[in-house]
Amino acid sequence: MTAGQGVRQSLGYPQVPVGAVLAGSARRFGDRTAVHFAGRDLTFAELHARASAFANALGAAGIGRGDVVAIHLPNCPQYAVAYYGILLAGATFSPANPLLPPADLAAQLADCGAVAAVTWGPAAPALAAARDRTAIRLVLVTDRDQALDPSREAALDGVPGGEDFEAFHADAPTTPPSVEIDIHSDLAHLAYTGGTTGRSKGVRLPHRNVVVNTLQSACWSTGSVPALDEHGGLVLDQVASADEYPVRLGTGSGINITPWFHAMGTIGGLNVPMLTGGTTILHERFDPAAYLADAERFRVTTMGGAPALFGALLQHPDLTRRDLSSVRGVSSGAAPMPVEMIEGLRRRFGADVVVAEGYGLTEVTMVATMGPQGRAGVRKVGTVGRPVFDTEIRIVDPAGTDLSPLPPGERGEVCIRGPQVMLGYKDQPEETAAALVNGWLRTGDVGVLDDDGYLSIVDRKKDMLIYKGYNVFPRELEELLFARPGVVGAAVVGRPDPMVGELPVAFVVAPRLDDAGAETLMAAVNEQVVPYKHLRELHLVDAIPVSAAGKVLKRELRERLR
Repeated sequence: MTAGQGVRQSLGYPQVPVGAVLAGSARRFGDRTAVHFAGRDLTFAELHARASAFANALGAAGIGRGDVVAIHLPNCPQYAVAYYGILLAGATFSPANPLLPPADLAAQLADCGAVAAVTWGPAAPALAAARDRTAIRLVLVTDRDQALDPSREAALDGVPGGEDFEAFHADAPTTPPSVEIDIHSDLAHLAYTGGTTGRSKGVRLPHRNVVVNTLQSACWSTGSVPALDEHGGLVLDQVASADEYPVRLGTGSGINITPWFHAMGTIGGLNVPMLTGGTTILHERFDPAAYLADAERFRVTTMGGAPALFGALLQHPDLTRRDLSSVRGVSSGAAPMPVEMIEGLRRRFGADVVVAEGYGLTEVTMVATMGPQGRAGVRKVGTVGRPVFDTEIRIVDPAGTDLSPLPPGERGEVCIRGPQVMLGYKDQPEETAAALVNGWLRTGDVGVLDDDGYLSIVDRKKDMLIYKGYNVFPRELEELLFARPGVVGAAVVGRPDPMVGELPVAFVVAPRLDDAGAETLMAAVNEQVVPYKHLRELHLVDAIPVSAAGKVLKRELRERLR
């Protein structure tokens, strides 16, 4: 069996809730470190015990099946405890970005109907300001002091009615409560879309989706198959050879800065390492030098994140100075990675290290396609791989309604069908009907399938520009910009023009470039494309705005043009 090579197209998914992921790993990897944070280690067994206590404390507070609990935290050990505790209690987890301003936070918490929230001390004032517009009746507060030492008290100043997170569940039983969960209809996640193009929508994801997508990703990456232990906990059996998949179950480690409140973080950065027995080293913020120092110190086996992370690492001198010989795989998601960046990583790590992209979105829980992870896999630079197990990809006419597939090589809208596709948007039947058509999810992304079924993402349908009736895809121009010497960041958006529609405008990060160099750069790119695709402006900037998950915020760039 070779995952990703078409030998095995389907998995058997045990009928278990998400809590079975932690339960199985706690028994299998007990004393191994699950989460490391600034010197504090939390083992798999300890995490299961604390999550069970939190679940029991929620139950004692009258919060359980059908209730929504928001986590308003950055990545920290408490996040993992609260996440699994919420799900073990039968409640629904709803992630909230701790950087959201009060108005946006209030809108999201009101929409999801949260009755409780776990918040971070420095971010708690925003929650306090939003609370009167929500149904929240319980606020639990934690902070960095508790992240380092759970015996410390959290600062509750400025949080009227707030309770200490650790004290809330300190004395609760550490065995998981017995809760009846319908894995097909009970929501595990009520997650909100990234909002890069407007107000976020609540995506309804039952336990079945989360377990399925975790297994799709974990088994694709490890060459494993799902199984249950003698107590019904979810585990993996590794069946691929060590030569093909050199990171064995219970031996991997990786640094995570992907926010757990994002789909890629919750599934790829939390549930997948939990299931595979990997140690997660949490960093509070991205510092390339600190990241590379810990990659060497902890002998990390995987490096994952959004393209912005790898772009910064490739520019840092320590990338060549540090001993990174333990790295076996590099994976990227959240946004398309420029081909030049992929080639740079391959030059640094060599042919034995797999550099693979994946593609997904909140509406498919996390992932829909991934590049082959095994050494024997066929990797095609510039693609985001093939559909993961039990998943179909179809390219259709963006303006069509019958979803008939276009031939290989033709651009069109990416549609996805599989067991990880959402139930729909919360309380938005019209939006749901537009997105889910005859079992297919219309993603709004523009892509191409080749003859071997590999997907390339050309652009977002909403980002596509129309110039005198011609389609202009910003991704093509961005790739050409990234290929030029000195360019470390680039994004292309449209400037509205009443005569022609939209004019392509580039924002470029190139620290050693002056205005004359910018003109030369724009001319060099324009020489490589037909006239209607020509860049009309090029602005040198210090940074390209991205979301916490690493997605380029093109709406902010459009606002700058206005």
